[in-house]
Amino acid sequence: MIFLNILKSRRAQATVEVTLLLPIFVILGFFVFKVYGLLVVVQKTEIAAYYAGRRWQLESHKSLDHVPWDNNVLRKDIEDKVRDILDFNNPALKKARSLRSVSFNVERGELWNTLTLTVRMYPPRIPFICKYDKLKVCDKPYGQDCLKGYNFLCEGGGTISVTKNVVNRDRPNAWLLPGSQ
Repeated sequence: MIFLNILKSRRAQATVEVTLLLPIFVILGFFVFKVYGLLVVVQKTEIAAYYAGRRWQLESHKSLDHVPWDNNVLRKDIEDKVRDILDFNNPALKKARSLRSVSFNVERGELWNTLTLTVRMYPPRIPFICKYDKLKVCDKPYGQDCLKGYNFLCEGGGTISVTKNVVNRDRPNAWLLPGSQ
């Protein structure tokens, strides 16, 4: 009961603090949202590359007779699934995460196939960082790494590339139980 009386006597105490700090919290929340979105894109790129590599390993052919099917049908289907994993089909998430394009390339070898998944991103353009001159922001002691980060955040965006090496083998044989023939 005493606690309620104390609260009643101090009405509207935090109005000024909330009014002054709310814009700072909104800007900080926006910054955290953008950085977290970048981390999500990196993780989803790793997951999509694993999916693409595993599927290519299990469904592609070693025989040259089937290479056109692998290059046209299988690659297109894998790329569509990868685009879905990376949220390219959701316009709101695509814009929020600054996604530009995705490409899926396969280099065939005798024993190994090298798969490369590349995601290109627009610069996130965080307003309160990008309004300053990059030479002033990246002055000593920061250097080249700071310039690379500033270029990614404010000017050119960047690419995330994941390479997987998968065994070149023919389709797996169906599992047969002993005595089921």
